[in-house]
Amino acid sequence: MSDIIQLLPDSVANQIAAGEVVQRPASAVKELIENSVDSGAGKIQLIIKDAGKSLIQVIDDGCGMSVTDARMCFERHATSKIRKAEDLFAIRTMGFRGEAMASIAAIAQVELKTRRHEDELGTLVCIEGSEVVRQEPVMSPAGTSICIKNLFYNTPARRNFLKANPVELRHIIDEFQRVALAHPEIHFTMHSENNELFHLPKASLKQRIVHLLGSSYNQKLVPIEEDTSIIKLKGFIGKPEYARKTRGEQFFFVNQRFIKDPYLNHAVLTAYEELLPDDSYPLYVLFIEIDPSKIDINVHPTKTEIKYQDEKAIYAIMRSAVKRSLGQYNITPTLDFDQETGFSHMISQKAPEDIVPPQISFNPDFNPFHTDKKPDRSSAYARSFGEEQKGIPKNWASLYDIVENTRSEQQKIDLPAVSADEPILSNNGERYFFQLHNRFIISPIKTGFMVIDQQAAHERILYERFLLQLETHQGASQQSLFPQTVNLNPVDFELVKELLPDIQSLGFQIREFGKNTLVVEGVPADISSNVSEVEMLEHLIEGFKNNFTLLKLDKRDNLARTLARNSAIRPGTKLSQEEMNNLIDELFACDSPNVSLAGKPVIIKYSMEELLQKFEK
Repeated sequence: MSDIIQLLPDSVANQIAAGEVVQRPASAVKELIENSVDSGAGKIQLIIKDAGKSLIQVIDDGCGMSVTDARMCFERHATSKIRKAEDLFAIRTMGFRGEAMASIAAIAQVELKTRRHEDELGTLVCIEGSEVVRQEPVMSPAGTSICIKNLFYNTPARRNFLKANPVELRHIIDEFQRVALAHPEIHFTMHSENNELFHLPKASLKQRIVHLLGSSYNQKLVPIEEDTSIIKLKGFIGKPEYARKTRGEQFFFVNQRFIKDPYLNHAVLTAYEELLPDDSYPLYVLFIEIDPSKIDINVHPTKTEIKYQDEKAIYAIMRSAVKRSLGQYNITPTLDFDQETGFSHMISQKAPEDIVPPQISFNPDFNPFHTDKKPDRSSAYARSFGEEQKGIPKNWASLYDIVENTRSEQQKIDLPAVSADEPILSNNGERYFFQLHNRFIISPIKTGFMVIDQQAAHERILYERFLLQLETHQGASQQSLFPQTVNLNPVDFELVKELLPDIQSLGFQIREFGKNTLVVEGVPADISSNVSEVEMLEHLIEGFKNNFTLLKLDKRDNLARTLARNSAIRPGTKLSQEEMNNLIDELFACDSPNVSLAGKPVIIKYSMEELLQKFEK
C-alpha cells in the first residue's frame, strides 16, 4: 500500500487558518486596524462597502514597509514582533502570530500600497488567493493603504453563511469602537457607502467615549483609578440609574487589548449590589495595565481571552475600586453627620426636573343633566382592551372549560373575606370580576373559580395583535402632537434602520433626521401614553437586543414580544369592571390564551373539591 499522508499546500493551509482568524468581515477589519496601530499611526481611516463583502480599506500614516517586508507580510507565520519563544510573554502589541495577512490573502483579492517615510518610492503588491499577481514600485504617501476586495470570493460556502449587510456592519462597528476606545490618542474615521459614520479626533478617554456612544453619556460616567503592585486600573463606570437591559456597553481592556472576561465582569457587578435590579447591567470602560509576563494572551485565535497568574487578587482589586468610586462620587447611599436633622424636612430630595406637578382627573363624558350612568373610562388602558368586541363567543360555560389543562400542582391562594350575603353576580345578571391586590383577576365559574394574571394576559393579547400587524402591515398609529428627536449611538441607529419597515408596520411613524438621529412623529395606538415617544423607542431597542441575545428569536417575533412586554399593564394597576371584562374577552379570543410569553400559565382554575379539601370537608 502506498503512502497516503502528504503535506498540505500553503494555499490550502492558509484557507484553513482563515477559518479561525477571519470568520466574517469584522474579523478582517480588526486585524488590519490593529496592524495600523502597531505601525505607530497617528491617523487611521476605515472605508467599507457592502458591509465589507465588496471592500475593506484601511489607510494609515504609520511607519510603512520596505519592498521586502511588503512581500514577506503575506507569508504564514511572518511577524516583526517575535524572535524567540520567550517573546510570547513580553507582548505589548496587537498582532504577533503572523497569520492574519496570510489568511486574508488566501480568501480575498488584496492590494497593498506602502512606503516608509525615508523612502522616495513605495511598493504595490497585489495578491489573489495566496498568489502574487503584481509587485512593482509606485508613488504613494508615507504609511500603508490596504484594500481587501471580494472577501470569501473563492470560498462561496463561507460567503453564503454571512448575515445581512446591516448585521455585518454592526459587527464591524463593534470592532472599530473597541480599537478606537483603546487608543484615544489616534485620530480615527470610518466611512460606509460614502457616508461618514465616525469622525474621532485625538482626545481624552472621556471625550472618546462621548464621541463614540453619544453626547448623553457625558453625565453618565464616573471615573475610576487604582494603582497597585499587581495591576493599574483606570477608566470609567456608569451611574446606576443609567444601567441598561443589555450587556453591549461593557468594555475590558488589558494592556490596551479588548478582552471578554466573565470573571472580572462578575467582580464589577458585585460592586453594584443593591444598586441595580437583577436584569440590569452597568456601563463600564476599564483599562488594566499588567506585567505581560503575568498573563497569557495566546489562548484563543481571536485573542479576546486571557489567563492570569493571580486572578483572585485582580478580582478583589477590581471590586473594591469600583465600590470606592461609587461611594466617592455619592452614588451609593451615605449618612451625612454634618447636616442638621431638624431641617431635613425642608430640603427637597428631588432635582427640579423630577418634581411632579399635581394631577387633576375628571370624566370628560360627565353630564349633570343625564341620569343614566356612563361607563368608567378613566383608565388609560381602556382603549388597549378594545371598546367594541366583535365575534367573541358568548357561551362562557364552554369557554372556561379550556383552562382545565392548565392547572398547576397544589397552587395556593389567599382570598379576601367575602360576606355570605355579597352577590357573585351584579343585579342585572352580568358577569362579575374582582381584583386581588390589583394584580390578579378572579372570576367565579360553574365548577369553582379561576385566577388570571392580568399582566401576562395583556402581554399575550398585545403579542398576538402585534404579530398580526407585522404580517398585514396595518398597525394603527397615533400622531404625536410634538414630534420628538432621538439621538442614538451608531450601532443602535443601524439596528433601527434595519428594523424600520417592521417598526412602521407596528404603528410607529419614524424617519431619519441627520446623522444617528431619528424623528418620532407617531406611536402605536394600542399603547398607553405613560411614557414618552423617546423612552418607548429606547425600550423597544433594548428589549430587542436582549431577546436576540438570550432567546435567538426571529426579527418579527422579537419585535412583537418586546413591544408587548413594554406596553402591557403592570402589577398594581387598578382596573374597572369594564376593563376586566374586555381583557378576559380578548384573552379568550387569542390563539394561545393559556400560556404567557415566558411559557408559564396565564389562567389557573380551582375547583370546589380543592376548596373543600383545604377546609377538610
